[in-house]
Amino acid sequence: MRIQCVLITEGRFSLQANTIKCKAAVAWEPNKPLVIEEIEVAPPEANEVRIKIVATGVCHTDLYHLFEGMHKEGFPVVLGHEGAGIVESIGPGVTEFQPGDKVIPLFISQCGECRFCKSPKTNQCEKGWAADKYDVMSLAESRFTCRGQKVLQFMGTSTFSEYTVVNEMAVAKIDPMAPLDKVCLLGCGICTGYGAAVNTAKVEPGSTCAVFGLGAVGLAAVMGCKAAGAKKIIAVDINPEKFEKGKVFGATDFVNPKDHDKPISQVLSEMTNGGVDFSLECVGNVAVMRSALESCVKGWGVSVLVGWTDLHDFAARPIQLIAGRTWKGSLFGGFKSKDGVPQMVKAYLNKTVKIDEFITHKMALDQVNDAIELMKHGKWLGHALVLSLAVGIQ
Repeated sequence: MRIQCVLITEGRFSLQANTIKCKAAVAWEPNKPLVIEEIEVAPPEANEVRIKIVATGVCHTDLYHLFEGMHKEGFPVVLGHEGAGIVESIGPGVTEFQPGDKVIPLFISQCGECRFCKSPKTNQCEKGWAADKYDVMSLAESRFTCRGQKVLQFMGTSTFSEYTVVNEMAVAKIDPMAPLDKVCLLGCGICTGYGAAVNTAKVEPGSTCAVFGLGAVGLAAVMGCKAAGAKKIIAVDINPEKFEKGKVFGATDFVNPKDHDKPISQVLSEMTNGGVDFSLECVGNVAVMRSALESCVKGWGVSVLVGWTDLHDFAARPIQLIAGRTWKGSLFGGFKSKDGVPQMVKAYLNKTVKIDEFITHKMALDQVNDAIELMKHGKWLGHALVLSLAVGIQ
């Protein structure tokens, strides 16, 4: 489950030798509250862009790093990876962006040159933090300092700061008409869930689907299943209050595992004459991943792992795959980041993708720990909570 927050900057900063001083939420150590600090953000170097963050979301992956992964070498760090903003300045060699451009920083790079970027089979990239830093979730180098100490940049973005510096290969230029306090949610959650259904599972018209977990990623997966033409979309969650929101995005049925004394896979099999055509696990729980696989029909069922985790092994009986099921994973919904995000922004502006319906709260940056608590305890119904950091900027 997850929550997003929109951080709207007040825009207060000072320049010292082109270094910006601004507010940021710093995680000094694992499993501790974030601290609102004044940090220094160095100017962009070659092929880098400095961005004034207008809005951001809080995703479960931020909490995963803080409370679950807790890799000591990944701190201190500025969290956040689901943001949108305006280019403030550019470094040498940057030609794609100009100050004033509306952009979304990307936690997956698209260099356009490596073997992965050149392949239509994947959205992976050999460059950026993700190339070999999955455990620490940050590169060793950073443009942030606080109290005379280097602060790491989370997932190459760090959107819980009024300003951040990002390599141009991890920035998407978007339509200038896009409202940043809405489209920031395309920086992770909505693209992740929607794309998992459309790009990775390749949900087919008339098919039956099951989506496990109705946080924002799960709701986006439901939306993707509907857009792909699924006739039956079963939402699975232990919170019955989420079904009404699920229906808004296209869910046709709701199943609460707590209401049954048999495995959820058996319940779904009985509902669908042997299992669903497609299942999407949007929780990040290895037990749920197995349930999602076992809920698929033998012969052609496809189950997709969407929820982020790297803490435990997962397992299944070989016969479940031998019988014809496919088990696959999806990162950022399979979207090639610099290409896919602007397309999703246009889809929102054309009203073919929902975003407003995800947003349920608005809060200030100073309330970031309150937002995290809401997310941890599931008190927000799993949609989007908006933290405020650039008043008046759309």
